[in-house]
Amino acid sequence: MSPSPSAESLLHGLGRQLRVGSELWRRAFAAGVNHGPDAWVRYSPPLFGLAWGAVLAAQRRAALATLRLVLGPRRRVDELRDLAAIFAKYAGCMTDALLLGSGRGYRIRSRVVGGHHWQACQPMGHGLVMAAAHTAGWDIGGPALASLQDRPVMVVMEQEHDAQARALHDAARHRAGVQVLHAGTDPLAALPLLHHLRRRQGVVAMKFDRLAPGMRARHAVLFGQPWRVPEGILRLGAVTQAPILPVFTRRLGFLDYQIIASPPILLPRRPDEAELDAAAQRLASLLERFARAYPTDWFRFAPDPDDVPPPVH
Repeated sequence: MSPSPSAESLLHGLGRQLRVGSELWRRAFAAGVNHGPDAWVRYSPPLFGLAWGAVLAAQRRAALATLRLVLGPRRRVDELRDLAAIFAKYAGCMTDALLLGSGRGYRIRSRVVGGHHWQACQPMGHGLVMAAAHTAGWDIGGPALASLQDRPVMVVMEQEHDAQARALHDAARHRAGVQVLHAGTDPLAALPLLHHLRRRQGVVAMKFDRLAPGMRARHAVLFGQPWRVPEGILRLGAVTQAPILPVFTRRLGFLDYQIIASPPILLPRRPDEAELDAAAQRLASLLERFARAYPTDWFRFAPDPDDVPPPVH
């Protein structure tokens, strides 16, 4: 006997809530972060990360493929060690992000490399586009860099499938002083970014290592393979005349991050095809250099959005 439509709906809803990226899991994790003892929030996240890596087969395969892209074929034991480090760092980054918005008094430690590139962008007076990738702690490391000059920060992120889970994590980011704009297909979605850069002289942080469906892109080469860089981040810098500052972050330990800034990319207001392609390749080359040096700090899961762990982005 097949279940009734109402029973099927109930089972489907229960199944969605049991997925790792759901509101149920997000609330349970946030409760542990907000109310757990110091030792718990410091030392338990790697265990959660290893558990996610064990059960999320698609994400595990994608992370392993990324390690092989960066480092080539290696001994199985070395690959498994680095794979475990990726998921452990991911859980640690998510814990850090929630702690900063928990009101418990925790603060991030930022160690800046290339800070003079950041300083060089300040007198230009057009705001700043921070070009980032899905590296460890990018959504808290970048704003921590911007806070050194008391610049308002807007972080652009993809829409999550679970709206309630997204709202829960966004609330924590807001309490930590980070404004979030979720990217979509609406052409008017860019207006808040233009206002933030032109009127408020703020910082807009955007990722360039993932391409949303339907998004225009420039072709580049990464690790000897064809790669596509979102064109929007380049066009935003050009139309606003804001310098594009490549920034990568890596997690050194509990609430401890290294922030690596590179020379800014300056585009004319009306760049030609060659100028856009050169800027895209510059970003890809910088990402390749970072990933070769710190392969376990690049979170490239390329998963089914229904089954991802609570995202750090």
